[in-house]
Order: sequence, then C-alpha cells, then structure tokens
Amino acid sequence: MTIKHPFKAIVFDFDGTLAKLNIDFLHMRRAVLDAIAGYGVPTDDLKHLFVLEMIDAGRKRISAKHILSEEEYYRKAHALISRIEIEAAKDGNLFEGTKGLLLELGKRNVKTAVVTRNCYAALAEVFPDINEYLDVIMTRDRTKYVKPHPDHLRLTLSALGVPPKDAAMVGDHPMDIKIGKDTGTWTIGVLTGYSKAEELKQVGADVILDEAADVMGILP
Repeated sequence: MTIKHPFKAIVFDFDGTLAKLNIDFLHMRRAVLDAIAGYGVPTDDLKHLFVLEMIDAGRKRISAKHILSEEEYYRKAHALISRIEIEAAKDGNLFEGTKGLLLELGKRNVKTAVVTRNCYAALAEVFPDINEYLDVIMTRDRTKYVKPHPDHLRLTLSALGVPPKDAAMVGDHPMDIKIGKDTGTWTIGVLTGYSKAEELKQVGADVILDEAADVMGILP
C-alpha cells in the first residue's frame, strides 16, 4: 500500500521499532511489585498492568497508607526501572537501516521524532548520537504523560510544529497505533518487535511493514 499524503513529520516508537533494547520486562515487573510490597500494600491485582501504570497504582496505595513514603517510593521505583533499562541497552542495538532511514527522511525535509515510554539514558546507551538524527526525542522523563495517553504524541507534534493530519506514527505495539488514532495521525505498524500483523490490523493500523526502514518504500 502506498500512502500518497505528503508527510511533514514521522514519529517513531523506539524499542522494537528503531532498536532492540533487550529489556527483561518480566524481571522489571517483579522488581516493581517487590518494591511496592515492601511498603506493606497488596500487589496481586497489579500484576496485569504495564510497568509504568503499575508504579502509579502502587503510588496511590502507598500514599493512602504511608503519606510520607509516597514520593520516596516513586523516585526509587523509577530509578529501579531506569537502571534495568540502561543495563539492558548495553547489549542492545539499532536495527539495520535505522540511521539511513532517518537521514533520508531529513533529506526529504520530513521531520522526525521518537515517542517512547523508555528513559532517555537507555536510548542514548544504544544510540549515542541520537540527537544528530532526530528533531524531537520525547522520552518518559521529558513529559508528564506517556503513551497510550495522546498528550505524549500531541506534545511531540507541537514541538515539531506539525499538525496530526500531516504526520504518521510508526510502532510495533498496538499502543503505538492507538495513540496515533487518538491523536489523528496516520498509523504504521512494524513487525520487528512486540506484535504480529493481525494484532496491528485489529487496532486499525493504516499500513503494516516488515520494518521501519520500509517506510521509504511507501512514501509518494
């Protein structure tokens, strides 16, 4: 499928889309649950949550029981997952073609950005010169809201100075497609990470590609 719209910006997820960070999410989830349980609050019904949502839910429970411990817990939990991400990123790698893709989009005057739930330090570990290739890098530590909240992408598009109708969101997870749909961008799913094609189709991806580098092949 060819998208004939003249994009002014393309926004990418990072882990699973532009790179592989090798994060052990099972280990991360267990570590966060242990941190919450350390404050004497129940955790069994939090196991289904994504890690960041798990941290927020734990904060609410700890706040209700230990008001003075709430912020201490929150800082420690975020420091914990950042350490796990950064350590994993040391064995991570950019997907082949990532830098070439970003350079080629720049040559075509298409602005580029990353919207990710990862911390900036993990990105820099696997992509040290990232600032030379992207116009905006919106990690979780640079925004109040993280995807799937649409403000994560809205803030990024605002920083780029591009309206949603002239942008595309590219990612490997249904969450990436959802945030694009909720924000009003085109959506492009890739098969290099979390999801299979059928999952991305079910949430409404406009296009599904084998990898992010294939974006060049569908542009007008």
